[in-house]
Formats: sequence, structure tokens, C-alpha cells
Amino acid sequence: MISQDIPLIDLHRHIEGNIRISTILDLARQHNLFLPAWDEESLRPHVQVQSQQPGVMVFLEKFSVPMRMLVNLEACRRVAYEAVLDAAMEGIDYIELRFSPWFMAESHSLAPQGVVEAVLDGVQSGHDESGIQVKLLGILSRTYGPEVAMKELEAMLSFAEHIVGLDLAGDEANFPAELFERHFERARGVGWKATIHAGEAAGVESVWQSIKVLGAQRIGHGLAIVNDPALMDFLFERQIGIECNLTSNVQTSSVKNYPSHPMKTFLENGLCASINSDDPGISGIDLNYEYEVAAPKAGLTDAQIRQAQLNALESAFLTPREKQNLLKKKKTASS
Repeated sequence: MISQDIPLIDLHRHIEGNIRISTILDLARQHNLFLPAWDEESLRPHVQVQSQQPGVMVFLEKFSVPMRMLVNLEACRRVAYEAVLDAAMEGIDYIELRFSPWFMAESHSLAPQGVVEAVLDGVQSGHDESGIQVKLLGILSRTYGPEVAMKELEAMLSFAEHIVGLDLAGDEANFPAELFERHFERARGVGWKATIHAGEAAGVESVWQSIKVLGAQRIGHGLAIVNDPALMDFLFERQIGIECNLTSNVQTSSVKNYPSHPMKTFLENGLCASINSDDPGISGIDLNYEYEVAAPKAGLTDAQIRQAQLNALESAFLTPREKQNLLKKKKTASS
């Protein structure tokens, strides 16, 4: 059950994984692009996970159709704008949206810097229209390698004041964190925070590297953390946040099922674990589903779900004053 006196927050949501099926159809018709089906229900199995997949990289194949729809910068702007409106419609009070400009640019060879500008514009329009508080995180895609990642970083640094943090996502098993040390040094230099996808497709060493080499203040997924008591202690002492994504972890077979997800263990050990949606368009869920359905399936008690909601506020990339204002506004609205 979502607590009404605490802000509802999503810290881990990809814009690329939040594209509406109706928008995919609309863009395909506008630009004469191929689709395997031409109505929402028939297209759904091609763009949304319908059953458990055998791994993260197979799960990511569902992105291929939506990414081909990003034919120009206006399309990039539109999906960013709609991602903000979708979050507002879910009743989310604060969201951190993340995106990889290179990934969005790739299908139609768009200029990554132009993609960043388009996303910023779309997010601002969505905020202006809905009033929801939004901050943006840039992603470096490991899968392209460190050289392309540096170009991706350059595109984002041109708009450094509009981005609050940097993430590293993609093929964790084959592209370790140490390859991207220089990138995160530069990000720290402009005052960005760091959140890293780690411990999902690789083991605890990936998480240790993310913290010690890249300076991660939050970890995305972090499933392997449960296997290392010393790492659990380290995260507890420093209150490094863990962005848990219950449904997507089941769908990628990163965990066997909801009851085997380590989030309950994280919370029992006082770790700053939060509930997030990851890729709602691909997973066919929203944040409410994660709280109302996935969290109870994972064995979380009402008290633990409430704590996860508080943890999201605690580990958000907000200033203490912004957190205080968000909490005050929510308590006023719920009273």
C-alpha cells in the first residue's frame, strides 16, 4: 500500500523504456516505418515482455522496435514529454528520468547533442504542463565501449546544468566499471551525482568497482549485493541507495521469481532500498503496480513498503531543502 503522507518517487525509469504503444504506431504511420503489427494489442507482444526472458540482453531486444521510431529530434522530444505526463498520471510526485543519447540517436544516425537538447525540451514541456518535479540523469551505454561513451558524455556535458547525475548501463558482464573511470571523473567535475547499474548481470565485484572506482552514490538493481555481507555492511554504513526494480528483475530472469528477490533482505538489514519501475513500457507495468502487486509478491510487509517509500526520498538526488519541501507539500495535500 502506498503511503499518502510520503511523496511517491521513482528514481529508476528509462525514457527509452517508457514509450507508449500508441506513440509507436503514430510515429510509424507518420514516417512510413515498418511495424510487425498495426494495432495496439497485436503490436504489444513485439514491444512488451509477455513472459520471463532468459537474460537481460534478451529483454533489451524488446527496445529494437521503439528505438526505430526515433526518426528525428521531434520524436525524441515527444517521448520525453510523454514520459513526464505518464509519471504525473500515475500520481508520482518526483521522478528521476534517465536516458542514453547515443542509444536514442543510433537507429537514424541523429546527432547525440541534438537528442539531449530535444529530451531536455520535452521534459521541460511535460513539467510545465503537469507540475510534476523532474530531474534528469544521463546514461553512458557500456555496450558501445569507452570511446563512444566519451562522445556520449561530451554531448551531455554541453547541457551540464540541466542534468543532475550520470549512470552506466548496458552490458555489465563484458564492460566493467573500471573502463569508465575517466568519464565519471569528468562528471564529478561538473557536480553530477553517480548511479550505476551493477550487480544485475555481474557479481559483487561489479558493485564494489562501481562504488570505489566510479564513486556511485546509488546502485541500480544491485541483486548480487545480498551475496556479500561485507558489501551489505559497507552500503549500510554509508547509506548508499539501491534502486530495486522488482518486475523487470523477474522478467530478465535476474531473479527466479518475486519471493526470491533480495529486496526484503535489503530492508531487513537497514539498507536504503527503494521501489522503482525501470522500463514500464517494456514491462507492461507502472509504479503503482510495483507497490501494490509486485512488492507484496516479493514478501514485503506494509511497514517495509512504507520504508522503501521513505528510502526513495532519502536517496533522491535532491537537496535537503528540496526533500523537505516535497515532504511538506505531500503532508499538506494528504491532511
